Amino acid sequence: MDATLSEWLNLALRWIHVATAIAWIGTSFFFIWLENQLRPPAEAREGVHGEVWMVHGGGFYQMQKFLVAPARLPDALHWFKWEAYATWISGFSLLALIYFAGAGTWLVRPGSGLSPVAGVGLALAVLLLGWAVYDTACRRLQGRNDVAVGALIFAWTVLVAWGLSQVFTGRATFIMVGSMLGTIMAANVFMVIIPNQRRIVAAMQEGRAPDPALGQRGRQRSLHNNYVTLPVLFTMISNHYPATFAPAWNWAILAGLFAVSITIRHYFNLKNRGRHRPWLIPAAAAALAALAFVATPRSGPAGPGTADAAARVAFAEVRPVIATHCAGCHAARPTVEGFDQPPKGILLEQPAQIAALAQAIHAQAVATDAMPLANLTGMTPAERDLLGRWVAQGAPLE
Repeated sequence: MDATLSEWLNLALRWIHVATAIAWIGTSFFFIWLENQLRPPAEAREGVHGEVWMVHGGGFYQMQKFLVAPARLPDALHWFKWEAYATWISGFSLLALIYFAGAGTWLVRPGSGLSPVAGVGLALAVLLLGWAVYDTACRRLQGRNDVAVGALIFAWTVLVAWGLSQVFTGRATFIMVGSMLGTIMAANVFMVIIPNQRRIVAAMQEGRAPDPALGQRGRQRSLHNNYVTLPVLFTMISNHYPATFAPAWNWAILAGLFAVSITIRHYFNLKNRGRHRPWLIPAAAAALAALAFVATPRSGPAGPGTADAAARVAFAEVRPVIATHCAGCHAARPTVEGFDQPPKGILLEQPAQIAALAQAIHAQAVATDAMPLANLTGMTPAERDLLGRWVAQGAPLE
């Protein structure tokens, strides 16, 4: 596919994905908040479980929830489903456009022994298997031990992250774990929540009493989606943060970040139920700080200003490394297939350009191995060490 066309298609799909995700997350967060805020109605009404009074945009709103369903169906009944479907469809399309079509670059880790075609097959299997494992756990344990369901799915997610990290690039590992969880969320809507709501409506239309268990199962799946939202959001933006996905232990970093985000979501859910646990936020912040400290590289080239002057690195040694491993993409006219513009407009052709971006080079190619992309050019540890020592000396151009 032409690089310019691919870029515009990427933009359109990403724009749609973000917009629909905002709509889906907004309704999800709102309805969980609504559920947690329900209070006994001021005036008793048959079948009403609770109500919430709200003020927004200069108007007052009264919302009521029925234990199962109202005595009769209203003429207009609003369903919330297309936000979820559009988010998943656009997200899967992005996954196919970037990671499946470019599997040899973005998906499969060089040296893993996995072919691009096999990598795509594995990715698709992960999406399907993730839903199968989760749904089976819910059907066997849901309602009896929800904590066990959560612990099992968390353990499964960490196992998947570890397994994928052995054959996929760090970027792809994070994206695929997020895609698996996003697929579970969308399947919850498509396979459980909406079908159960249709059964409730059908029972009412036929004059039968709806089964309360249908609504209870749908509510539980919605709550699961609520807790998974923040981890999925992180994976959507993770490709901007190589310090998380580039280390060899990236799967453990991902697990830690997921635990932090779930803790934060749990705090707000408890707070909305009137159970304030203020210590959860500083605990999550402390855990995040500890995770960042542990993930910081402790070996390799020294930081700027600490290099041994006797081992001084000349720019003449650095420039061919940059030309070989960086300038193929970061040039006015990139030579790497799939790029017709330098990524993020960054140029690494002239000495002044290279020196000005020395710290960024260190972060991407020395402190982590995020660059070159998938190490397609085969940058060696010795070359990374050379760059690190040059940056440590202040990135001299002589």
